[in-house]
Amino acid sequence: MCKRKTMGHLLALGAMAALGLSPLAGMAQDAGGKPIRFVVPFGPGSGTDTSARYFARKLQERTGQAVVVENKPGANGFLAVKQVLAAPADGHTVFIGSNSTLAVNVALFKELPYDPLKDFAPLTMMMRSPAMLAVKPQAPYGDLKALIAHARAHPGEVNFGAGSAGYQLMGELFNDSAKVATVHVPFKGAGEAMTALASGTVDYGFAEVTAVQELARGGRVKVLAVASDQRVSTSPDVPTASEAGLAGFEAYTWVGAMVNARTPAAETARLAELFTAISRMDETRQFYERLGATPMTGGPAQMHEFQKDEIALWKRIVQQAKVPLQ
Repeated sequence: MCKRKTMGHLLALGAMAALGLSPLAGMAQDAGGKPIRFVVPFGPGSGTDTSARYFARKLQERTGQAVVVENKPGANGFLAVKQVLAAPADGHTVFIGSNSTLAVNVALFKELPYDPLKDFAPLTMMMRSPAMLAVKPQAPYGDLKALIAHARAHPGEVNFGAGSAGYQLMGELFNDSAKVATVHVPFKGAGEAMTALASGTVDYGFAEVTAVQELARGGRVKVLAVASDQRVSTSPDVPTASEAGLAGFEAYTWVGAMVNARTPAAETARLAELFTAISRMDETRQFYERLGATPMTGGPAQMHEFQKDEIALWKRIVQQAKVPLQ
């Protein structure tokens, strides 16, 4: 009986290979029909949400298994994290996190209700995107130097919107680099922060390219600089921060996929292989390039090391900019 089962399994794998199918796809289809949930700690319009929906579509195409995306914004990502860690650790709930939830929060908060290194098991890195500094359309300053001059002349009167802890620290790093004192206004996500900026609720803000470009093209916000070492191909007219007058100022967001650390190792490895394969597709590279972002293709081990380096980086920035811990 056991031999017949083993032989049947081998024959099934051989048939799948002959059809050009991955054994992992078959394993996913055999997962009882239960859909996989991607939990996103931000609302629609963010780079994290855009990445989640792209990977959800590709994972469903590869496996035939339903994949749904759930947005759970608020509380610096704590609500989404709580939902993921409270769900059964069976591989059917995936956390699509960002630099904020997976690194920055460690540096910014005195106490966290979770440990991003111990409570989660990494699957793969997904993308990296430089932040753009945008201002409200009716702003009196037309370039970065003018914004800095205005902020210096009116300390404590200029504010910036931030859709996450990561963007807050970018704003604080900007304050430290430009020697200005502006006020942080929190929002539940990059999309919400940019909407507030477009309506004139805040003076300026940081968000990844994907959350800014369409608003800028529609004239709803004005982009003064991109915080990277080179211009973004999708917005070639936007200068880098260094070109605009703030030498060396760079800030990036990134997105990665995680599961509960209590998920069985075999299931984590299966998902990691699927996610990593999607991240390395030419189609994925083209998708992100159209958004002005860059795909990140490291698997679980590379993501774990990258995450540790990011935590160390933001801790250093918090100390350097003397940001009060929350």
